Amino acid sequence: MTEIDAKTVMELRRQTGAPMMECKAALAEAKGDMKLAVDVLRKRGIKAAEGRMGREAKEGLIFSYIHHNGKLGVLAELTCETDFVARNEEFQKFGKDLCLHIAAMKPRYLNREEIDAGTLAKEREILTEQTKTGMPGKPAEVVAKAVEGKIAKFFQETCLLDQPWVHDEKVTVDTVAKSVGAKTGENVQIRRFVRMELGG
Repeated sequence: MTEIDAKTVMELRRQTGAPMMECKAALAEAKGDMKLAVDVLRKRGIKAAEGRMGREAKEGLIFSYIHHNGKLGVLAELTCETDFVARNEEFQKFGKDLCLHIAAMKPRYLNREEIDAGTLAKEREILTEQTKTGMPGKPAEVVAKAVEGKIAKFFQETCLLDQPWVHDEKVTVDTVAKSVGAKTGENVQIRRFVRMELGG
């Protein structure tokens, strides 16, 4: 069995904010591999966060960002269950980083459910035509699979929760929000956002 020293446990706790015993267990499962242990904690955290999704999140804060030239601004409402967590450093950092992400990545919707059915149908129609033109003579099921891949890419580009996180493209914004929920022990949700650009 791999020996896990206290220094390694402390470092993992510093990186993730997870409780000491969870850090120790994750390191044991990952045989001392710090990177794998982070993944173990992230997976556990997401499961725990999903269990909290039904709890009411009435507290929180509205975060803002104004670009230095004054021509771009973002407001984002981030909710949680208690005022205590709203003042938490992890929650505050996520709110600020979220505004920067929105400013840079220009999402049009919060999630897939916000996309009007007509808009999505039109997008699918355009992508189907483009795919047929680009893949002449290919069977219908091959074209359909390629279209679904392009629709998934459309969601990634336009829906905030589906977008790869600007600070770590291996995870989505939704995953990061759930990870913050796991670290704080509350239901953390991005409720809405506004991105304004002069003349946009």
